[in-house]
Amino acid sequence: MTPGPRTPPLDLLGVGVGPFNLSLAALADGVPGLRTAFHEQRPAFRWHPGLLIEGATLQVPFLADLVSLVEPTSPWSYLNYVKIRRRLFPFYFAERFHIHRSEFDDYLRWASTELPSTRFGHRVDTVTWDAEHGVFAVESTRLGPDGEALATVRTDTRNLALGVGTSPHVPPALRGLADDPAALVLHSADYLPQRDRLLAARHITVVGSGQSGAEVLLDLLRSRPEGAEGLTWLARTPAFAPMEYSKIGLEQFTPDYTRYFHGLPQATRDRLLPRQWQLYKGVSGDTLGDIHDELYRRSLGGSWPDVTLTPGIEVTGAATTAEGRVELRVEHGQQETSGRLTTDAVVLATGYRERPVDTLLAALDPYIVRDEAGRPQVDAAQRLVLAPEITGSVFVQNAERHTHGVGAPDLGLAAWRSAVIVNALTGKEFYPLPERTAFTTFGLGARNAEEDRSSALDAAEERR
Repeated sequence: MTPGPRTPPLDLLGVGVGPFNLSLAALADGVPGLRTAFHEQRPAFRWHPGLLIEGATLQVPFLADLVSLVEPTSPWSYLNYVKIRRRLFPFYFAERFHIHRSEFDDYLRWASTELPSTRFGHRVDTVTWDAEHGVFAVESTRLGPDGEALATVRTDTRNLALGVGTSPHVPPALRGLADDPAALVLHSADYLPQRDRLLAARHITVVGSGQSGAEVLLDLLRSRPEGAEGLTWLARTPAFAPMEYSKIGLEQFTPDYTRYFHGLPQATRDRLLPRQWQLYKGVSGDTLGDIHDELYRRSLGGSWPDVTLTPGIEVTGAATTAEGRVELRVEHGQQETSGRLTTDAVVLATGYRERPVDTLLAALDPYIVRDEAGRPQVDAAQRLVLAPEITGSVFVQNAERHTHGVGAPDLGLAAWRSAVIVNALTGKEFYPLPERTAFTTFGLGARNAEEDRSSALDAAEERR
């Protein structure tokens, strides 16, 4: 492979093209003269394809698209997508505030193919700081349709935006079986490709109390014969609880709360996050209602459906039996008891974890400022805090829950966060942001939002 020719530096290179960097690409597209590129090693965009269950809807309104909560007149808005698809009147009459997940996937794929800055089949390998030229040197590999390496490319950029996303999390106790092709143990991210195999199993266990677990259970329940459902739903949480969806409660997903959370001491933030599980690990009330309705319908003849729902359970181990079934070792925290559950298939709706970027940023590691737990510090403008000799910025997307709170992975804050990054890049408020976004006042003596923005812009100007 021969390295490609050196090109003039970009203003921003994005690593990864998921919904958040796609939002940044869409808003950056509206800035005249801003030179950007977004590299993604996958050949095309897909958004959780294994969970595009028929009828499943977004948990956020369609306004939580790539741009609308910052710039609703952008050509990359969901409404413009519907217009281009010539479906505006049908959408109007459908009166859908929460659209189907499959449609949102199509909208994102449309934007990913139409935006001029996205580069699929480009794997970013290493990032180094070129002090002589004041740029990040990014080494990438251009990939062929089958993932084969075609060429290496160096791209110089003044700033980076890391949006590498998350990967499915499999608890340590179940990793051995999840890696065993003979055992039908899979993460919910792979649900749809394995759905037919699952439906052929005599008994299925779903592990995890969040929205994905509930949707998988509901889909399986609706597809199983009455009286022979053979389903168990286990969760560590003390209840199958609804996600916080009150209007005032949702104000914890506003920029106001994000600023408040960022200003708390790190020890306080670490204590607070686990207590907020119902903000992001709960289940839509409608989905819980649909599960109950289906169970109730199946009980009309006087018998109970063969479905077991048990919260407060942790899976501590797993093994295959001589008959090829799966035996789960479980513990009930409140009862302080343990037991075994034998099943034929397991779907792990156990969430996602941030993809590590340690290898990618290995050369920058000496310059990254970390907290007491060894995590990178992230400032109010979404930048890694770096040593002063690094004059460029490394922005992060959905990798800052420890500094910015539960809203980090929420689609409703995507456009706002992207606008914060664009404003920091340009050194001015190119996208005017509201001074206040919540009726709730978080904390005593809270700083004015205008002061926060001014500080971020001042810091950006110092780096320019």
